[in-house]
Amino acid sequence: MPHSMGASTPAATIATLDEKRTEADADTPARFLHDHHLFSETLPYWLVNVPRSQWPAECPSFLRDQPLKNIRCLSTPDELYTRQGWEEVKEIIRTNRIDRFQRVPTDLRKYLEYTAHIKAQYESVMRFVVKERLRWGDGNPEDLQPKGRPFEFNEDIRILYNDWPYGVDTDIIHLVVWTKFELEDDPATDDLTARAREAIEEYVQRTFCSRVPPEQVIWFKNWKSLKSVHAVEHFHVMLHRPDMAFVREITHGDVPLIERV
Repeated sequence: MPHSMGASTPAATIATLDEKRTEADADTPARFLHDHHLFSETLPYWLVNVPRSQWPAECPSFLRDQPLKNIRCLSTPDELYTRQGWEEVKEIIRTNRIDRFQRVPTDLRKYLEYTAHIKAQYESVMRFVVKERLRWGDGNPEDLQPKGRPFEFNEDIRILYNDWPYGVDTDIIHLVVWTKFELEDDPATDDLTARAREAIEEYVQRTFCSRVPPEQVIWFKNWKSLKSVHAVEHFHVMLHRPDMAFVREITHGDVPLIERV
């Protein structure tokens, strides 16, 4: 567990690091930390994985007041992060422990920074997603009125890459199925109702398992407490080593945001 979680860095720590650092270290943060045994025990989480030449004077606002899970992740050098493989992914979803998913540390930092930027520019992540990613209007509630019943009309559904995928193996493709219609939750369990689960399963079988072997397809829906975009309904689909021509077809050539920033 990290020992240094504060949003400020003692001057003595910075001075010590400067004494040990060479010019070659300035742009290789992970190797520098490893060579000098300077992991999160001595370096605040908001400086880990950042080249020394780019260290901010204080904790950036988008990294303040983070939950412990995020702090632990951000405190981990990228080279020490272990991606989750297909068998582990299936077990996480089978046991409904989706809270165990997390992003690669550097990706999490980029995600938090980008989300803060989106909120400042568009007022909410929901408005940005609806307007810029889904192209369903200007981001107003009326833009999300479905044409029909769940999964009845294709125009009520959009399949895109997860813009900020979890830190799983790179041969796992992480997609998000966005819908204008709601997927019914059981308030008592914070999970899908049996009817909603059956409807999603039928859609996944029809849409994905017709082109990808069923054992290479798995889906899940985040608990409400884990959703990053609350106002637009969606669930996740992961494909293990799919035909990428099929992925391009169902996403209409979409490119995740993480590859653009």
